[in-house]
Amino acid sequence: MPKVTRDDVARLAGTSTAVVSYVINNGPRPVAPATRERVLAAIKQLGYRPDRVAQAMASRRTDLIGLIVPDARQPFFAEMAHAVERAAAERGKMVLAGNSDYLDEREVHYLRAFLGMRVAGVILISQGPSENAAAEIEAWDARVVLLHERPAAIDDVAVVTDDIGGAQLATRHLLEHGHEYVACLGGLEGTPTVGDPVTDHVEGWRRAMQEAGRSTEGRLFKAPYNRYDAYRIGLELLSRPDRPTAVFCSTDDQAIGLLRAARELRIDVPRELAVAGFDDVKEAALTDPSLTTVASDREAMARAAVDLVLDDGLRFAGSRRERLKQFPSRLVIRRSCGCAA
Repeated sequence: MPKVTRDDVARLAGTSTAVVSYVINNGPRPVAPATRERVLAAIKQLGYRPDRVAQAMASRRTDLIGLIVPDARQPFFAEMAHAVERAAAERGKMVLAGNSDYLDEREVHYLRAFLGMRVAGVILISQGPSENAAAEIEAWDARVVLLHERPAAIDDVAVVTDDIGGAQLATRHLLEHGHEYVACLGGLEGTPTVGDPVTDHVEGWRRAMQEAGRSTEGRLFKAPYNRYDAYRIGLELLSRPDRPTAVFCSTDDQAIGLLRAARELRIDVPRELAVAGFDDVKEAALTDPSLTTVASDREAMARAAVDLVLDDGLRFAGSRRERLKQFPSRLVIRRSCGCAA
């Protein structure tokens, strides 16, 4: 049986092949509703399927968006990836996702693979510091939008939240409960000093402590971002005779691990220990007690990243600061801080 072509659809619908293309690609020119219906009916009747490879060869772009995340097993990145996928679907695009596993070489591998597939663009949640990724992006002259994190090495458009301000909100709130000081679970030794959200969360904690006239000396504790390792750090921290009565965690996963450690050590939260996190993953509302945390508008951030990667008119030039689209953070008060939610 001969393959159905775009010419066949145009002939049956009584239109030009260009109009058929406009209907299939939803542009770039508008099509009258009646004409669109005729084209869609002809496509259905003939069983026509567009040749996506041929389209990519002609346009030098596919209808795919590449998305690279550090670790999709972590709830925050999984929820962000889901938000990007929904935003892309609204624009008629599909998403290819890859996990860098916090490794520079894997980040570069996925960049090279996605760009070689002629994706419409790449949304990169970088593992930082990403000097090699920056070189790869420059070599391809690629459409790349940074999301959540903005490594110093990559000077491209970025969509982020106010990490410093959000951490200040959470730390101030814990101090307002009357604690002598607030300890902080930060990142690891290798955490980048510029452009990394956890680094900014620690900076926000430090600023809030300094504003309140409280020392941060000896009150910052290194911890991996995931709940499992944070649980082990939490057991050590909370077993100390001088354990803190309030802790700000740089991620919700850390906070969930700390809550588990407190429960195991029979430390009452929030009566004996107040805890706040950052990210507002869905599970934060289901912990016992429910977790006070800092939220960002992930849906709006994902939509902005997709729009920026697809629409040249929305991409902005200028200084590094001018190429930053920052969304505000907000404090979500639940029970772990000592408030009656």
